[in-house]
Amino acid sequence: MKEFMDKDFLLETETAQALYHNYAAKLPIIDYHCHVPPKDIAEDKVYNNITELWLGGDHYKWRAMRCCGVDEEFITGSASDYDKFKAWCKVMPKLIGNPLYHWSHLELRRYFDCDLIISEDNCDAIWEICNEKLRDPSMSVRNIIKNSGVETICTTDDPIDTLEWHKMLRDDPSFPVRVLPAFRPDKAFAVDKPGFAGYIAKLSEVSGVNIVDIDSLKLALMQRLDLFCELGCKTADHGLDGYTLFAEASNHELTEIFKKAIASDGNGMSAEETAKIRTELLAFLAAQYKCRGFVMQLHFGVLRNQNARMFKKLGPDAGFDTIGNYDMITPVSRLLDKAEADGKLPRTILYSINPGDNAAVAALCGCFETSGDGKPLVMQGSAWWFNDNLEGMRRQMTDLANLSSFGNFLGMLTDSRSFISYTRHEYFRRILCDLIGKWVENGEYPCDVDTLAELVVDICYNNTKSYFGF
Repeated sequence: MKEFMDKDFLLETETAQALYHNYAAKLPIIDYHCHVPPKDIAEDKVYNNITELWLGGDHYKWRAMRCCGVDEEFITGSASDYDKFKAWCKVMPKLIGNPLYHWSHLELRRYFDCDLIISEDNCDAIWEICNEKLRDPSMSVRNIIKNSGVETICTTDDPIDTLEWHKMLRDDPSFPVRVLPAFRPDKAFAVDKPGFAGYIAKLSEVSGVNIVDIDSLKLALMQRLDLFCELGCKTADHGLDGYTLFAEASNHELTEIFKKAIASDGNGMSAEETAKIRTELLAFLAAQYKCRGFVMQLHFGVLRNQNARMFKKLGPDAGFDTIGNYDMITPVSRLLDKAEADGKLPRTILYSINPGDNAAVAALCGCFETSGDGKPLVMQGSAWWFNDNLEGMRRQMTDLANLSSFGNFLGMLTDSRSFISYTRHEYFRRILCDLIGKWVENGEYPCDVDTLAELVVDICYNNTKSYFGF
């Protein structure tokens, strides 16, 4: 029997162990998509206790606690931080097979030098150990990032954001890690959502553009893109949530739809009207990204906010989203084709929250590999959200290898709101090395150490650095 999470955790072959310990484990981290607040980095936030750091804003953990019957009072309610932490420790033994079990123990070991098993019995000891460690200056946000080996972070930022914290970080020579904004304009597309008119008013104010039609909306987005570019932005991110994406229309029709959305504040808009606006804006922005050298990231396959009562109480990103079973391959393909035909398709990464889309996404990428410069133009992204677990990562990487060029894979991202989620890169790297090691030891790939090391280093680091231009 293997020891729980020993140094060769998840590394079942000698080849895997050599690849991980000699190469993957030593590499810096480029976190090209996450949701950590740049304000906390700029201000070098410190945490009062482990609950603030570990459970605050982490809807992965909230969801798991609900699955174990924990009352909302101990998740997002007014219970004390200690009681919330105890509730989390109590459910942990039930999470066998859940990635949170591995992630949490990796975080406990790597950041707190604690190898206790998370359980109700060990709750008080872990609480004391973690809180004592958090009093050490090494556990401020900036030091956590530096000590994790992070080289670059791309946060997720709305066009109306001031980016004041990014400016502060750019001008601060004492912090060596690059913290770059990523353009996330989903709300500018949300003509069918209440609050759309208010959002457009804010966008008009911050951009200095009087937004009255589709053309002035494009102009305002371009103005904000200029600011993002000034602060080193290299990527844009779009959530394509549960709608038919591709539907073209004339400029006159688009303006009429836009005016209707403003007048109704997003109420009563049809799916077709919404699709026409979103298609036009996505195609327009794809061209902007192309000329600015941005990487466009598109993710889909999710149904958001499925519990209306809890959405009303807690708002979005609280653990009430699920996997959507609807076709996005066809409309995404048409969007990519439209941009590619005009020579305006930027480097693009596709992710689906639905694991059933893995093979289809990998195959679709192969239809647009036309850059001719040694880099893929369209790439399948890492196992995302509901897929970033042990089996989900293995399936995604295997499908990509079967249908595309695995050696060009862009590796891992955290997609997290937590500053101690960088252990997810360790988790990914162990799974990657184990997968490659098995192929080698099964006689499916030569045991050429130099070639294997190059593959691992490229997937974990070099490919991302080159693809985004960091």
